[in-house]
Amino acid sequence: MMEKNAKIYVAGHRGMVGSAIVRELKRQGYADIITRTHRELDLCRQAEVEAFFAEEKPEYVFLAAAKVGGIVANSEALADFMYENMMLEMNVIHAAWQHGCKKLEFLGSSCIYPRLAPQPMKESCLLTSELEKTNEAYALAKISGLKYCEFLNKQYGTDYISVMPTNLYGPNDNYHPTHSHVLPALIRRFHEAKESRAASVTCWGDGSPLREFLYVDDLANLCVFLMNNYSGNETVNAGTGKELSIRELTELVAKVVGYEGEILWDTSRPNGTPRKLLDVSKAAQLGWTYRTELEDGIRLAYEDFLHNPVRAER
Repeated sequence: MMEKNAKIYVAGHRGMVGSAIVRELKRQGYADIITRTHRELDLCRQAEVEAFFAEEKPEYVFLAAAKVGGIVANSEALADFMYENMMLEMNVIHAAWQHGCKKLEFLGSSCIYPRLAPQPMKESCLLTSELEKTNEAYALAKISGLKYCEFLNKQYGTDYISVMPTNLYGPNDNYHPTHSHVLPALIRRFHEAKESRAASVTCWGDGSPLREFLYVDDLANLCVFLMNNYSGNETVNAGTGKELSIRELTELVAKVVGYEGEILWDTSRPNGTPRKLLDVSKAAQLGWTYRTELEDGIRLAYEDFLHNPVRAER
């Protein structure tokens, strides 16, 4: 268990996941939380990271920093996604080990699992067949971070764990028109269509892929729970265990936003992975389950979008 006065470093505290973890830690009474902006500490620079750990010596680390993006961003910048994610995670995990960190939690992504993995995807299906090509670079980087934690545990007896979230959404999301994930992108599209009184909105693909979504504050709650209640080499899936089609999601977002025009589908655009549902029985057996239902979460996310003009513009 993390002591309430423990020194805790949250890497990536300005991102959606990192900021949610900071909120959850504060909610649970943890006060000594260390953060650094990218300008203050470039995690891709090994010397900077080592100097930071030597000076601060955090006892616990939540590694939520990452270069992230949707289908377009991933396919346009394969090399950047692989390099930046590999460098930052290896630097942080290695420095944590060098400086005697008690426990580290690495946050991955469900894209680490094979494209055609049996559904719902168990933690054990990792590396059993090929990855989805559209986000292969990001997945390979995340798998490397997960495996490095596992190998440190095996070789040096560390207590480093990992958690693999499904698709996330919520406060501090990225609403960029082309470089965001599907749910925040839909929130922005339908909001702008409502504002401009557009007769229709065209979405990518045919709407058939099935997806699962977890509200980011629920993930943060699980992250702190696992830090206090789980040790092991195998990752832990983070999700709801529920799925819906992109078409159903699109209609739900339109309903929450209040857009009443027509929704069209551009079938020349890619669908992405046909189905991505996590098996969340492991987290359930540990005693955790999600709290926020999707429609409620989308309402909260839309409120965040409306009250964060910088997030909306970037």
